[in-house]
Amino acid sequence: MAPSSWRVASAIGDAGEFHQRDPEPVRSATFHDVSRPTLVLGSAQIAEAVDQRVADALGVEVVRRRSGGGAVLLVPGEFLWLDLVIPAGDPLWHDDVSAAMWWVGDLWRAALADVGVMGAVHTGGLQGSRWSRQVCWASVGAGEVMHVAPHGGAVAGKLVGVSQRRTRGWARFQSMVHLRWRPEWVAALAAPPRPTAAELVHLAVTLPRPLAEGSHLRAALEDHLPA
Repeated sequence: MAPSSWRVASAIGDAGEFHQRDPEPVRSATFHDVSRPTLVLGSAQIAEAVDQRVADALGVEVVRRRSGGGAVLLVPGEFLWLDLVIPAGDPLWHDDVSAAMWWVGDLWRAALADVGVMGAVHTGGLQGSRWSRQVCWASVGAGEVMHVAPHGGAVAGKLVGVSQRRTRGWARFQSMVHLRWRPEWVAALAAPPRPTAAELVHLAVTLPRPLAEGSHLRAALEDHLPA
């Protein structure tokens, strides 16, 4: 059960509207889903970064978030998105923007371990690649969780993506894990020069769907919300 200091909720609807609304400056954890396929651009991406003809053909709405990074594809039922807000002065607050995201990764790592998925929180600097500016999952940033293969195996791809937006009054962390990864859609939606699906296929590690559909992971995330 979530600590009483957290306001836990669920929401479903338009991702663009959700991203544009400023949250209340209180501790909150919102599990969000979308009502239609949506490509969410980072705050610094331009509209021309998307092949709009492909988006129209696939029925994908294009919206923008107010945090940085590359584009994220959201298809209803194919991800678990947790939106976390803390007020300024909260014990979880950290003035260092990178270190501020570590607790989010620790939350996911602990919850994933509860459902048998091993991960490691990235605490170093941003690790980019050729397609980082276009595709969120093509880079690894602070607080994001990388999959660790069983029995002491190597790191095998990104499990959890995290972005941050902060004001003087609050910090908002948007985090998600894929239940299904669609590299062919992500590649096709990028404007030329675009990556191939083959270049993107191994970037994301998906979570077995029953873990999320049965609410096991959500319950674990609520249990591990910091006191």
